[in-house]
Amino acid sequence: MTIQRNMQEVISERVNILRQFLQRNGLAAFIIPSTDPHQGEYVPEHWQTRRWISGFDGSAGTAVVTLKDAALWTDSRYFIAAEQQLQGTPFALMKEGLPETPTIEEWICKNLKEGEVVGIDGELLPLEEEDGWRSSLGKAGIGLRTDLDPAEELWTDRPPIPKNKVEIQPLEFAGETAQSKIERVRQALREQNADSILISQLDDIAWLLNLRGSDVHCNPVFVSYVLLTLSDVTLFIDSDKLDASVKDYLKEIGVEVKPYKEFKTLSVSPLKGEDKAQKASPLRGGLVGSLKSIKNEAEIAGFRRAMVRDGVAMVKFLHWLKPAVEAGGETEMSIDRKLTSLRAEQALYRGLSFDTIAAYGPHGAIVHYEATPETDAKLEPRGLLLLDSGAQYQDGTTDITRTIALGPLTDEERLDYTLVLKGHIRLALTRFPDGISGTQIDALARYFMWQHGINYGHGTGHGVGSYLCVHEGPHQIRHTWKPAPLHAGMTVTNEPGIYRAGKHGVRIENTMLIVPDGETEFGKFLRLEPLTLCPIDLTPVLWDMMTPEEVNYIADYHKKVYEELSPFLDEEERQWLKKETSRNNEIS
Repeated sequence: MTIQRNMQEVISERVNILRQFLQRNGLAAFIIPSTDPHQGEYVPEHWQTRRWISGFDGSAGTAVVTLKDAALWTDSRYFIAAEQQLQGTPFALMKEGLPETPTIEEWICKNLKEGEVVGIDGELLPLEEEDGWRSSLGKAGIGLRTDLDPAEELWTDRPPIPKNKVEIQPLEFAGETAQSKIERVRQALREQNADSILISQLDDIAWLLNLRGSDVHCNPVFVSYVLLTLSDVTLFIDSDKLDASVKDYLKEIGVEVKPYKEFKTLSVSPLKGEDKAQKASPLRGGLVGSLKSIKNEAEIAGFRRAMVRDGVAMVKFLHWLKPAVEAGGETEMSIDRKLTSLRAEQALYRGLSFDTIAAYGPHGAIVHYEATPETDAKLEPRGLLLLDSGAQYQDGTTDITRTIALGPLTDEERLDYTLVLKGHIRLALTRFPDGISGTQIDALARYFMWQHGINYGHGTGHGVGSYLCVHEGPHQIRHTWKPAPLHAGMTVTNEPGIYRAGKHGVRIENTMLIVPDGETEFGKFLRLEPLTLCPIDLTPVLWDMMTPEEVNYIADYHKKVYEELSPFLDEEERQWLKKETSRNNEIS
């Protein structure tokens, strides 16, 4: 309790000094988003100002501080965690998506008066968002100022912008030269009657130039900008991040290097998206992101190899898990360390793709839970463990969730597990037209839950990068409208879930590859092929709720898992896997 109480005092002090900053600069409020100048979901420590000011450490959220009030908006993934972390601080939790929750603009307009001014760091603000803020606030007579970053003055121990080394991603894994990718972008510019594009998203830059870095936790990217014209390419980056081999490589592919801070001298701000070619497109996942999302043959082959190695690590872990829990002494953090160590034994392992979510019992209901020494729960041979994890391998990125029965379960736990499994399978079996949006198939994963009056707040699927970010757009499968089309060659996760606060959580996730599934007089059709290779726990399943088609899907998937992974296991592990992948025959 002392640690929590001290943190509350620290946050209150930070809010107070921010309010003094507002008064000195003639501001009535300041907006602090979660992102960085590159519009990243996961950002370097240097730009984690929202976490610094509020204490909330989720990846999504916006804080607003006025001279009298403070509030933080976040989505349903973080409702439980944010409520806990904001308790006792000046911040009120605003649950996005609920009908009673005001938008940030509505809240500001209610709490400020005509003639007052709101501040936001303009480097964090895409052009379309800035225009939206000015329009909505302007209707209430409230001004917007974008030339201040209070963290520069107030965050006295602010981490520096990272300067980790950049490395070349070999062509055998990239599958296409940087020169070829650059020419494809130029061709797209010509088709849009544009002559340049300024790229700010870090994974787009890494993909385009076939380079990787380590500036962002769990994401192999590096802080930089790229200006690409019909004749030239300029990389804005701190030169001490580049060794001689990378400098020679960049020179060879025709890329000029300039200091990172020099991008600010350009007449078109890089924070406004992807320049002329992107005026009609959203910032996240524009021209380059769309090209990156469709994987080439080498990238797909790399994913398949990485999934085998990751599956081997998962099977070794699952074989070890239940006996270890029954023996006693295991906790959420200890099993996280065990799984990480098994992954680290695999070839081409480069680190985790995100911090592991090892959530036992009630912690499973916190969608993005991460155990700490204060919350680290002891595992017991009963109830459900939700394990969401992944790794970065140089030939592919993995993301998998398994919910595991550690012992006896309640009827409610078994029902929820079965509904999630049915939703996962329903989506996996779906044939759909080429070019539709993921929103148009999202309901398939939710159908069986809806019939029981159950739903979940997060999306059902996201793209996965090729040794890049584990969350990759522009396409998604989610209930809110996302117009980006689905095409063959894209990766996307399939991860429905059910979460009961204070009780348990269930999620089952495979990374999938979108593949062709024939052509009819009505056009081309697609389907989802599982890339992830790992058995699904069938002990919680209520088999009388499963259809023959669903049972056959599980049998086919488990057959593939055994065939792909068994050659890389010892005899004991192989026998365990054989048993686990044959359990769908035990329908009772």
